[in-house]
Amino acid sequence: MDLPASFRLDEPVDVDALTTALDGQWGELRRGVRAQMAATVVRDNSDLTTEQFRRQVFDDLHLLAKTGPARLGFDPEYGGMGDPAASVVAHEMLGFGDLSLMVKAGVQWGLFGGAVQLLGTRRHHERYLRDIMDLQLTGCFAMTETGHGSDVQHLRTTAAYDPATAEFVIGTPDPTARKDYIGNAARDGRMAVVFAQLIVDGRTRGVHALLVPIRDGDGSPMPGVSIEDCGRKGGLNGVDNGRLGFRDVRVPREALLNRFGDVGEDGSYSSPIEGDGRRFFTMIGTLIRGRISVAGTAGSATKRALAIAVGYANTRRQFERPGGQGEVVLLNYQAHQRKLLPALATSYALSFAQHELVGGLGGLGELSGEGRPDERQQRELESRAAGIKAVATWHATATIQACREACGGAGYLAENLLTTLKADTDVFTTFEGDNTVLLQLVAKGLLTNYQSQVGDLGTLATARFIAEQFAGAFIERTAARSVIERLLAAGPGRDDETVLFDRAWQIRAFEDREKHMLDGLARRLRRAAGNADDRGESDAFAIFNDAQDHLLRTARVHIDRVVLEAFVAAVERCPSPATRVLLSRVCDLYVLASIEGDLAWFLAHGRLTAVRAKSVTGAVNALCELLRPHAQALVDAFAIPRPYLGAAILAGASS
Repeated sequence: MDLPASFRLDEPVDVDALTTALDGQWGELRRGVRAQMAATVVRDNSDLTTEQFRRQVFDDLHLLAKTGPARLGFDPEYGGMGDPAASVVAHEMLGFGDLSLMVKAGVQWGLFGGAVQLLGTRRHHERYLRDIMDLQLTGCFAMTETGHGSDVQHLRTTAAYDPATAEFVIGTPDPTARKDYIGNAARDGRMAVVFAQLIVDGRTRGVHALLVPIRDGDGSPMPGVSIEDCGRKGGLNGVDNGRLGFRDVRVPREALLNRFGDVGEDGSYSSPIEGDGRRFFTMIGTLIRGRISVAGTAGSATKRALAIAVGYANTRRQFERPGGQGEVVLLNYQAHQRKLLPALATSYALSFAQHELVGGLGGLGELSGEGRPDERQQRELESRAAGIKAVATWHATATIQACREACGGAGYLAENLLTTLKADTDVFTTFEGDNTVLLQLVAKGLLTNYQSQVGDLGTLATARFIAEQFAGAFIERTAARSVIERLLAAGPGRDDETVLFDRAWQIRAFEDREKHMLDGLARRLRRAAGNADDRGESDAFAIFNDAQDHLLRTARVHIDRVVLEAFVAAVERCPSPATRVLLSRVCDLYVLASIEGDLAWFLAHGRLTAVRAKSVTGAVNALCELLRPHAQALVDAFAIPRPYLGAAILAGASS
């Protein structure tokens, strides 16, 4: 397929301008972190024992604690820098390096420290935050249990209040209630934020978080605390994951992180939020930083893999060209281009979506740990973070594997880093939320904006509420509202093959698919809820379970549209005309490769003819050929610090 004449990319690529576009509003911070990482001596850990690797990572964590980024997300009143969005960006940059160190830092300052700041109040901040930042107090985030991972609301660990001593008694009622896979627990943690069912005066008030010491000053387990090592894992072996159990462990009343629920000395319970369910979701929603960070670091690891694979493909030659013109560079093969370049375009798209997501953190006013966040704003950000985390981590898993294959046998050697990247990122699809569960959260958020009205209604009642209130899908803009509306107003003025490259047509294609899926899902639930009228709540599970495939697809196409809008916004704000043109072509490849991957839907629902569907494939091929000369510049623009591109196959490779 021939591309429009205007698509020629004749000007040299300004790599710095591309980097500036990718860095977004945090360019200065990213440059600072890159400079720190560039000065780092990267140590080989492939032959270390588990204990040696853990000790090395803990030593590196102490070095990291002395830098500014470790303090970015904390309240300035206690020595922090007061910028939670910047803290996520700095954490994302760690994804270019040792992912065990990244996870270790995330546990200490993001999960443990973040929980103390966001769920605690002044008494906790004054006592603990400085020590957490300085690593004087190392901690764990003890949420997941052996028997309950994604279903946090039904954790079984208990915290029963004893008014006679003004203490909470922490207990693990059975083996499935032990805290499992807990980072920092096996070796270095001294205290844990323990999530437990709060029991006051014999009544369960739902899941709350408490600070529980797990080791004494000598490093021995505290009385009643059992600690086990999870042992060797498939990756991230510099992180000391462990299991925690509690047998009548007593902590003072003040150990309760009491921003959203408190217990008086006499055993009286109080909360600024009515309803155990609403209080739980508000509390969990404040901890969104971790999920956003996982999406960002997955993106960084993916970029590192692409930089290695594209750099290798630009120098490795194989098979003689007919006529004795020499062997062909791998990246000149269309199959190789298709393996790497659509994935590269998607990485650009997800980078810009991550910008929008991180930017949303600034409006939550989350630093003080006092008061109540805006529920609607928090809910929208939580839903978007869930979806982008799922898509970004699945993209990482698929792309790193594609990069490994693209490098052949060399890609399987540890010295070329790809196998380590693959092993270390594999858990991201279930870390900070199982991706399948997260997409269901996105879909339920799409179905209704009335979650606060639904409150604690059961599943069947929720389905009926949706059936009564849902009156057609409404597309809510997440980025560049005025730009998108201007493009749509102009509209495609033709209906030939070139319409595939019209931005308005592309946006409409993604919007139309989302609306159709959402309308169909609502109708499906409406019918199911109506059929259940005579059978009662016992059929509630079946209603959503029977529509689970539809729920997941709806969420996925919604996130595709959100990501596209973020890309369009990034192109629009790019000040360099030549760079804007290049980014536009990368955006075209992201869109058309996405449509090609879902051609069955577009054909089955009459959105594309068979002829037009073939044109999509031709357009993807043509865009890969167009972008092939610029592939190296596109990965160089990631500006990955040189020490972290030390793959042997890149030695001597020219940019």
